Amino acid sequence: MTRRAVVAKTYKLYLGGAFARSESGRSDTATDHAGEHVANVPRGSRKDVRDAVKAARGGAGRWAAATAYNRGQVLYRLAEALESRSEELVRAAVAQQDVAAAAARAEVGAAVDTLVHYAGWTDKLAAVLGGINPVAAPYLSFSAPEATGVVAVLAPDAPDLLGLVREIAPALAAGNAVVAVVSRRWPLRPLDLGEIAGVSDVPAGVLNLLTGRLDELVEPLCGHRDVNAIVDATGRADLAATVDTLAADTVKRVLRPAAGDGIGDGALGRLEALTELKTAWHPIGA
Repeated sequence: MTRRAVVAKTYKLYLGGAFARSESGRSDTATDHAGEHVANVPRGSRKDVRDAVKAARGGAGRWAAATAYNRGQVLYRLAEALESRSEELVRAAVAQQDVAAAAARAEVGAAVDTLVHYAGWTDKLAAVLGGINPVAAPYLSFSAPEATGVVAVLAPDAPDLLGLVREIAPALAAGNAVVAVVSRRWPLRPLDLGEIAGVSDVPAGVLNLLTGRLDELVEPLCGHRDVNAIVDATGRADLAATVDTLAADTVKRVLRPAAGDGIGDGALGRLEALTELKTAWHPIGA
């Protein structure tokens, strides 16, 4: 009996709430730990970056204007959907990366927990970071955190899923829209997260996922004038100088978070770094 050929899946970019092929028409081969062909992934281009940032800017205003409670609901729904596909993601990690099932299950569980954790932060951020300022004058002065805007995320190669989630979750919780370049070595599960987000009430444009090569995507993304902040989680010293130079042109904030799961003492720091404090002064009568 003739053995049938396996049809390899061709993934798509997740841009503006839709799934799109790369404008360039190019794709890369995703391989497993043994070098075997597993799937095809789009090789993002400069035009794809521009489309992603445009979509993010379009979604940023609506997302920031949503109530903190609603943003928490959406993040919690994303966690629910991720949980529902957890075993599929565990099997993918075992097959593709040759990791132990227990380790893969722990990573997926940590990704779900991270989303739930930041979902709980959304309606508490204003109380923690904002407040009434004491002034020695007849004025009422108060400060409140606002979203920075569009955040570019350079996700680490590993862990591919948790590494992406722990960088996008605080950005989304703070009310920002995200354009993320996912793991270059293991891009499939991060793209699965895009498919999960597509059915998880995440508004169009709020989360955008790109695949491709950093040397082709860093310059158009980090140098884009409509990007307000950069999260560089690659851990690559050779890339840091390039990112800093690109960010300096438009005075972007660059965050390089310490390694960790993003839950605990470091959570508030990640959130605070992706917000701006708006202070208002109002005269009061005698």
